[in-house]
Amino acid sequence: MSKLSAEEKFIDLSDYGRPAASAIAGGFSKTFITPVHVTLMFGICGLFASWLILQEYYATAGLFLILKSILDAADGELARLKQTPSYTGRYLDSVFDIILNFIILFTIQQVTGQPFWLMLLAFAAIQLQGTLYNYYYVILRQKSSGGDKTSRIIETETPTALPGEKQWSVTLLFKAYLLFYTIFDRIIYSLDRSAPESGVFPKWFMSLLSIYGLGFQLLIMAVLLSLGLIEWILPFFISFSAGIVIFIGIRKVFLKE
Repeated sequence: MSKLSAEEKFIDLSDYGRPAASAIAGGFSKTFITPVHVTLMFGICGLFASWLILQEYYATAGLFLILKSILDAADGELARLKQTPSYTGRYLDSVFDIILNFIILFTIQQVTGQPFWLMLLAFAAIQLQGTLYNYYYVILRQKSSGGDKTSRIIETETPTALPGEKQWSVTLLFKAYLLFYTIFDRIIYSLDRSAPESGVFPKWFMSLLSIYGLGFQLLIMAVLLSLGLIEWILPFFISFSAGIVIFIGIRKVFLKE
């Protein structure tokens, strides 16, 4: 939660792995390991979790999903410790997340034998949930007195490469980011266009909304897998999307200014 000032930090339920992520980043800070290396590690964890699901080692797969979530936070922590921010790492992280989400859900669909269309609905649901959380979170950071201002509410223009990275890699990954995320960004923006003009979101609202963060989504998957309820995962995340209407309604009615 270092992207907000101390006064505006909220309890982020999706960020439960931050202490472990900070410890991992601290251990890597004096080594040759870069944030991109850590991003690759969480990609491997996600793929391994999918393989474990295929082998029906559900509880172990859940542990690797949680490890993936921790490493997903550790790459950003390491970038801050090494003072090596990069658009390459930022977009690679996002592209890996959405690809892994699809692979994990597809694996679950294959194991359970549920309809492919159900998997697609669950995938869209997870992405819309995460997009709503990120949309409001970026708005909050833009309004924060001491928050991070590098993220944009709507991504449209290719950023200029930062020192230490290549422009071609930034451009390539940014185009991949737009390919995968634009439709979800546009849907959420169309549902609440006036959100950027609202006041600073209260902490209680952001804490409740953080159940839509990717870390919390992976935690839910891990719990259901560990309980042997793998067939519940796809329908759960579809029904979980009902909260999108509720959160947007709260924002529009009670958090206008």
